[in-house]
Amino acid sequence: MSGGRTVDDVIREHFRRSAELKLQAAQACVADIQRAADLIAEAFKAGGKLLICGNGGSAADAQHMAAEFVSRLTVDFERPGLPALALTTDTSILTAYANDFDFDGVFARQVQALGRNGDVLLGISTSGSSRNVVQAAAAARSVGMKVIMLVGRAGTRSDVADVSICIPSATTAHIQECHLAVEHVICQLVERQLFGAGAPHVAATRPDSVGG
Repeated sequence: MSGGRTVDDVIREHFRRSAELKLQAAQACVADIQRAADLIAEAFKAGGKLLICGNGGSAADAQHMAAEFVSRLTVDFERPGLPALALTTDTSILTAYANDFDFDGVFARQVQALGRNGDVLLGISTSGSSRNVVQAAAAARSVGMKVIMLVGRAGTRSDVADVSICIPSATTAHIQECHLAVEHVICQLVERQLFGAGAPHVAATRPDSVGG
């Protein structure tokens, strides 16, 4: 390796920086993570849904997070599926709109078609400046949706978001690694709000509480 570093050095350095950033985010972002979870939980309680979008690795995160809500996060906490949809998965919609119009509007168009007042949009962008994510946020707010942005240090988007979770780093790989941790903890907080011991108004809908 260049600079006298070994492969072991590179591996350990990557993990060290990633771990340190997660600890920093745990201090810097805790209030915004809680606010984001509260917005999503309130939307679900009221019959709304969560729409999620992003590009590249953030598109994969959108699909991952939607799967956690619709399926489950962990095997030790059973609960009904929750209505979350990744706007990154339908290749026919994405390619049709990009071909007929432009790529900047591929998520906004889906928000216009699927989003309703009371729903929530979660936009994921390490830079905070992905045009299609920003346009989706604007479209969401125009129909009365709440908007959460999950970004990096350079991307705080209080202009288009009700909650902006800003990871304190400019390194894309480490931001994405931290985003995944944030996404998991948001899902955990939401499902516990809705189906945990402190939520008797919805506890009866848990599968293990249904007779037979």
